[in-house]
Amino acid sequence: RAGLHVARVTLAHRMAEWRRKRLRTLISEEDRVEFERDGFILKRDFLPAADYTALKEQVFSFRGPVRHQFQGDALTRRIALDHRTLANLPALRTLVDSPEWLGLVRYIGSYMLEPQIYIQTIFSHVRQAPPDPQTRLHADAFHPSVKAWFFLTDVAEEDGPFIYVPGSHRPTRRRLSWERRESMTAARSSDFQSARGSLRITPGTVRRLGFGEPKAFAVPQNTLVVADTVGFHARGLSAGPSVRLEIWAYGRRNPFLPWLGLDPAAMPFVKGRAVPLYWSAMDIAERLHLGGNPWRSAGTATPIEHPPPTPGEAGVYPGLMANARP
Repeated sequence: RAGLHVARVTLAHRMAEWRRKRLRTLISEEDRVEFERDGFILKRDFLPAADYTALKEQVFSFRGPVRHQFQGDALTRRIALDHRTLANLPALRTLVDSPEWLGLVRYIGSYMLEPQIYIQTIFSHVRQAPPDPQTRLHADAFHPSVKAWFFLTDVAEEDGPFIYVPGSHRPTRRRLSWERRESMTAARSSDFQSARGSLRITPGTVRRLGFGEPKAFAVPQNTLVVADTVGFHARGLSAGPSVRLEIWAYGRRNPFLPWLGLDPAAMPFVKGRAVPLYWSAMDIAERLHLGGNPWRSAGTATPIEHPPPTPGEAGVYPGLMANARP
C-alpha cells in the first residue's frame, strides 16, 4: 500500500536497462530494436542445416540421468547440460558456447551470466489432472530475467507452443498500477505460483493494460526464442497428447546489482556443475525435512523416451514419438 513494490519494480527495470547499455555490443542493432519493441528475439534457422542435423542426432540418441516434474496433466523432463554431459554432445557444446547464443542470453538477462541449460522435454496430457498451471499467462518475477528455447521439434498451434505478449516486458504506467494492486493480495492468493511472486493474469486484463494479443510461437525446429520473462508468457494449451523437445536455458540474478559479472555459477568449482549441485542440495534439504524437491530423479532415459506410467498416471502413447523422431 505504501508503494514499495512499485518502487522496487521500477528500480529493477532501471538497473536492467543500465546494464544492458553496457552489454549492447553483444548483439546486433537489429536484435536490440526487436527486443526493446517486443521483449523477445526470434531466430529461425538459427544453425546452418548441417550443424543442426549433427546436433539433433546427438541429442536424440543421448541417454543420461534425468529428472522430471509433474505439473497438472503435463510432465517436464530435464537433462542437465553439465560439463560431463556436454563432453558427449560436442555439437551441442559448440552451440551453448557460441558468442551469438551467449550474447543473446546475456544481453536479455542483463548480466554476463552463466545460464543454466538443459535438454527439456514437455509431455502433455500424460495423466488425468487439472490443466498444467504453466498454461496461464504469468510473469516469472517482478524483475527482468531471461529464458531461451531452441526447438528441436516442429511446434504446431495445437501442440502447446510458447506464448508471449509482445511489449509486456515494459513497466508502463498501467502495468505498474496492476503490479501495485496485485502486490496487496498476492501473498494470500489461493494460486500457489502467484503467492510465490509469479503473478498470473487473464487475457482480458492484459488487454485492459494496453498490450496486444498474445503471440503463439508455432515454429519449425531449429528456431531460437530468447525472452525477458518479466513479460507475460505461458505454455499454450495442447489439443491432445504431444511432445515438445528443446534446449532450454534460464538466467536470473539479483536485479539490483550495479555490476555485470561475478556470477557465482562462473566460479571454478561451480561452472559446468551448477545444476547437479543445486539438485543435490535440494535432495539433501528434503531428506533433512527442510523443504521438498519437485524435481524427482527418474533414472536414465533419452530425451524423447516416453515416461513409464506410475500408479494412477497414464503413460504417453508410444505413437506420439513419431512426431519427435529426427
